[in-house]
Amino acid sequence: MLCQPPDPHPRPPKLKCPPGTVDCHVHVYGPNDQYPVSQERMFDVPEALPRTLAEVHDVLGVDRVVLVQPSGYGVDNRRQLEAMSELGRPARAVVSLYADVTEDELIRLHGLGVRGVRYAAGHHRGPPITEMPKLAARIAKFGWHVQLHVFSHEGESPLPELESVFAALPVDIVIDHIGSIDPASGIAQPGFTVLRRMVEAGKCWVKLSCGYRISAELPPYTDLIPYVSALTAVRPDRLVWASDWPHVFFKGKMPNTTDLLDQMLTWVPDEEVRRKIFVDNPAILYDFST
Repeated sequence: MLCQPPDPHPRPPKLKCPPGTVDCHVHVYGPNDQYPVSQERMFDVPEALPRTLAEVHDVLGVDRVVLVQPSGYGVDNRRQLEAMSELGRPARAVVSLYADVTEDELIRLHGLGVRGVRYAAGHHRGPPITEMPKLAARIAKFGWHVQLHVFSHEGESPLPELESVFAALPVDIVIDHIGSIDPASGIAQPGFTVLRRMVEAGKCWVKLSCGYRISAELPPYTDLIPYVSALTAVRPDRLVWASDWPHVFFKGKMPNTTDLLDQMLTWVPDEEVRRKIFVDNPAILYDFST
């Protein structure tokens, strides 16, 4: 199944990005003849090239970017790594690795700008989450983090059963897409209760992203405001923003990517807190000082 492409015409945003703004979660795909996708992929994606992403970020006013390894490429990280030098702005990457990766490869990846490894909880493809503690122990000396994409089943988040595992890891945890919470289930739902508790403890970061997937509304996805506000109230220094471009495998009406930036005017009305989320927090998490 071929995914629909992103809206090709991002409009100028209402929100003026502060200097140093980081888009903390994007993917690039193609050219397909140079970067073949995994045979175990769940879907096919239209080419989403670095130059197109750079044009989107030029319109949005984004200065820095974090490329995240998508499931469609398995553990072949070449496309994201090579895109880092093609985007015309400072870039970092989060990759997918098996726990038996060589030490030399970890050193090489760190030099390229890799700052984390990604797992999927509740998803059978990719490196198994059971390897996470072993690899976390190996990447701790580099200052990397573990990033987790949560897949809920029948409304049940895997976060409660993983909380003790995360607490024992020697690295920080980054949770994609507000933990993929169900806004209709209320602020007391177990997955969000655990997410807020982990954030408050200071070891967990959350990406304010993917509202278009988890909300029942159109932009600015006001049903997510209580969740964002709850996280902001406990640790605004542990939140980052991301567009999730090119919005793959989305079956609803494709949002304009600019909507996913402008939503932050509603989600986080305090300008100083937004600046932390856009600039200060990701600079620390992704080590943009070097």
